[in-house]
Amino acid sequence: MKAALLRAIHEPLTIEEIEIAEPKTGEVLVRIEASGVCHSDLHRIHGDFPSPLPMVMGHEGSGVVEAVGPGVGSPQVGDHVVLSIGPYCNECLACGAGRFSDCPEIAAMRPLGALFDGTSRLSKGGERISNQSFVSSFAEYTVVPATGAIPVRKDAPLDTIALVGCGVTTGVAAVFNDARVAPGDRVAVFGCGGVGLNAVQAAALAGAEMVIGVDLLDSKLEFAKEFGATHTVNASEGDPVEQIRELTRIGVDHAFEVIGIPAVVLQGMASLKPGGKMWVLGVLPADAVLEIPWWQLMAGRQGLQFSGFGAANPRADIPRIVDLYMAGKLKLDELITERLPLERINDAFEMMERGEVARTLVYPR
Repeated sequence: MKAALLRAIHEPLTIEEIEIAEPKTGEVLVRIEASGVCHSDLHRIHGDFPSPLPMVMGHEGSGVVEAVGPGVGSPQVGDHVVLSIGPYCNECLACGAGRFSDCPEIAAMRPLGALFDGTSRLSKGGERISNQSFVSSFAEYTVVPATGAIPVRKDAPLDTIALVGCGVTTGVAAVFNDARVAPGDRVAVFGCGGVGLNAVQAAALAGAEMVIGVDLLDSKLEFAKEFGATHTVNASEGDPVEQIRELTRIGVDHAFEVIGIPAVVLQGMASLKPGGKMWVLGVLPADAVLEIPWWQLMAGRQGLQFSGFGAANPRADIPRIVDLYMAGKLKLDELITERLPLERINDAFEMMERGEVARTLVYPR
């Protein structure tokens, strides 16, 4: 099958023909319809997120189930599925308590580029090829854990809902599940790319009184307004913390960092009101160090937390998000600024780095 591989950091992806094995126990084979291009992919290309190479990239996809391994009750052959970056073992204490994002099996296998049994179904001439985040959607087919292939309604556009596998759910679930933004809250979102725009629209849907989009680019701030931002702050035109405090008078209840820059995390903390919460969605470099001024803790701005996939329950949240989209409550089509064949995957990353797109969909066939 055709797939896009990362063979060396700081190098373009290569389009190659590789082999894919049959699904094993608890796994399914999915024919990929489309895949979103996410900034986390770019972090791997830049080496910010250590990856066992070579690796089939892509972690935000959708498709149709073509085969199931032993022991799989759901999904079934023919189901339309969204591929989730948060599969779970369903056997550990965390899964038993419903904290699927805390599943230790995910934490153990993801850095190895493996599925739950510690191996990959991808190879080329005997060479092992790693799996990205249990998904590897820049390909014609993929094998994933059954808990990472979430059945959704068949009347939803199968390509568009690929975005729900990572970016949409990460932003929306962070607002709904982790932060639990309430009507009347004031929210600041630092970074108005794909994930940030979903945090913006979720905060608006939750009834936040003020939703402040923060970015360096006016084009992205215009996107934020379309997705529900009541105010915008261009961080290139002055201290964003001062601008937020001028707008709110006291600070925000929730700040979301959706870029992956330590200095921006600190800006978010400084923009909080006493008792406010700082949520980090961005992927910081593995060796990043945060130096938090003591006065911020003394002022009651101690709520620094990482939001991993928004504490999503994939089986419940992904179909719910698709339903909200189909009901016209969430914007997905408006997120898509480019649609490209898989052969142009490197063009997609170049456009992302230039800040020209919110989300690009790539098609393997």
